[in-house]
Amino acid sequence: MADVAHTTAGTEVPAEHHEEPTAFGLNAGGWVALAMIVVFAIMIWKRVPGAVAKTLDDQIAAIRKRLDEASSLRAEAEQLKKEYQKKAKAADKEAASMIDRAKHEAEAIVAKANADAEALVERRAKMAEEKIAAEERNAIKELRAAAATAASKAAEKLIADRHDAKADAKLIDQAISSLK
Repeated sequence: MADVAHTTAGTEVPAEHHEEPTAFGLNAGGWVALAMIVVFAIMIWKRVPGAVAKTLDDQIAAIRKRLDEASSLRAEAEQLKKEYQKKAKAADKEAASMIDRAKHEAEAIVAKANADAEALVERRAKMAEEKIAAEERNAIKELRAAAATAASKAAEKLIADRHDAKADAKLIDQAISSLK
């Protein structure tokens, strides 16, 4: 097929053929390809791929190192978490134990207080009974003393009424003779 330009009327007109400019026999695409080859050659000559590979390897090593550190930190964090969970469980158990001990101590204190209260009531009752008994003894002593006093006064009066000086002299003589 020949280069043909088409028109709107449907007639064919031969197209103009332009030739691309060249320099040293290379067109624009050739020069771009040659420039790319030169750039790649310079890059290879200056060992850029090795430097890039080394930089990438260094970055890979740094990333691996960070990943290893992160992994060890994670393991350490998990270990600390387990340790704190154990401590929390131990603290919960200890708190429960302390509550149980406190309940038992409170029950013991209440029981002791009840026993002490009962003992105090018994002591007070005993003291009251002893005090009542002592008061009764004192009242009996006072009553006896009053009765003895009244009896001695009555006896004195009876004796005084029934005995005269002769009867007294006779009694005194009998007492003296019984002493000899």
